[in-house]
Amino acid sequence: MEIFDAHTHIGANDPDGHSQTVDELLRALAEAHADGCFVFAMHEPNGYRKANDAVLAAARAHPDVLVPFVRVDPWSEPLAEAVRCLDLGARGIKLHPRAERFTLDHPSLADLFAVAGERRVPVLIHAGRGIAAPGAEIVKLVQRFPATRVILAHAGAADLSWIWRAARELPNLLFDSSWWYPADLRALYSLVPPGQILFASDVPYGHSALAAVCQARVALSAGLSEEQMALIFAGQARRIAAGEPLAVAGPAVGEREQAPHVLLDRIADMLSSAIAMAFREVDYSEPLTLAALACKLPEDHDDAPVAAAVAKLIGTATPDRAGIHQLMLAMTIARTPDVPLQRFGHIS
Repeated sequence: MEIFDAHTHIGANDPDGHSQTVDELLRALAEAHADGCFVFAMHEPNGYRKANDAVLAAARAHPDVLVPFVRVDPWSEPLAEAVRCLDLGARGIKLHPRAERFTLDHPSLADLFAVAGERRVPVLIHAGRGIAAPGAEIVKLVQRFPATRVILAHAGAADLSWIWRAARELPNLLFDSSWWYPADLRALYSLVPPGQILFASDVPYGHSALAAVCQARVALSAGLSEEQMALIFAGQARRIAAGEPLAVAGPAVGEREQAPHVLLDRIADMLSSAIAMAFREVDYSEPLTLAALACKLPEDHDDAPVAAAVAKLIGTATPDRAGIHQLMLAMTIARTPDVPLQRFGHIS
């Protein structure tokens, strides 16, 4: 399946300590067998002009892979910077309410959304952790500017409890899937029309290859067809990059009944606790040990093969970022037992 990552970064000055070079981004895409991405600057406390120029230069050097977005600060002449970069080849606008400390009723946003609609480029907005829920204001903007495609990053997690219903009446409201909780991803893939979902990883915060495998499992478990998945994982993003009309892939698949897997749910919940503690850089050995013990199912239990695969991943996870990624894969496998392990070659 073709992979196009709709949420990636480059930069070296983010106060959170993360960084990524162009070469590192290209390697991450190659690991996922991804042949394209939307890319924008990381947080730049001293302004975005140089950072945006670096993104544009990277895209000129790799035009078949990198689709550049201009990142702007609503407090610092955002329209002028957006227009400058769009004239130079940018094909989208990135907004980050947490980093730049603004809300979606900021007075400068109307002009940005209007220009985005005129230029047929999307506006991608951080909609994950660390901000007040932006959904209500986003819906107002989407309704006011129906020609502007708005992409909520991180599965729109802050408002996912209700905004999926609004999305069904707003075809220009899209969601990128750069998130890691299987329950949230399951809700996204079940409740939002597949033509309004874009595969994304958030690399370097996420991991493109890991995200592709985990999200493909969740999408299959939710009941999406391979044609719908092809649109989510690459097709729709490429249409957006080219300024083409969006493809329609039918209504949301909806919630469907699944057999209970209470023992696997125990494992997944313990792994979720361990991963959350790892992100906070505190000792997560206790929930991880409990998760490993929870994998000891009777050999004749239907879910024993899945638990054994999860146990293998837990047992070989290293105490670093790669190990945390391995635990995220283990958690996703525990949450998607109906998708065969052999489908993605997880376990030898």
